[in-house]
Amino acid sequence: MKTVLVSAVALIDVDGRLLLAERPAGKPMAGLWEFPGGKVQPGETPEAALIRELDEELGIDTWASCLAPLTFASHQYEDFHLLMPVFACRKWQGNPQGREGQALKWVRVQDLKNYPMPAADLPLIPILRDWL
Repeated sequence: MKTVLVSAVALIDVDGRLLLAERPAGKPMAGLWEFPGGKVQPGETPEAALIRELDEELGIDTWASCLAPLTFASHQYEDFHLLMPVFACRKWQGNPQGREGQALKWVRVQDLKNYPMPAADLPLIPILRDWL
């Protein structure tokens, strides 16, 4: 079974809301809402992957010093195992925009349960609720 390393971020705005991105049609798990991030490339740190992915997917810039390690997810999907460090970030430049056709939504932590999410993301909800 292949292990896939993905880095994700809880972007937290000044009102304490979290940014969710909807997986677009044509991608695995299309229609589910997730925390922004993406695969860590060979030779890349999870922080560097997030900085790259946030620029590519959302058009925002942040720095490793603004990414606070929060928790991680470890989940067995049917054809791979996902290992996902999750960071919290409150500081970035730019306004997030869905550059890959994904819808974006700022959501209060207590409302996360109302959004269908990938199985690996579900255990993050109570952690975020307790932390925020």
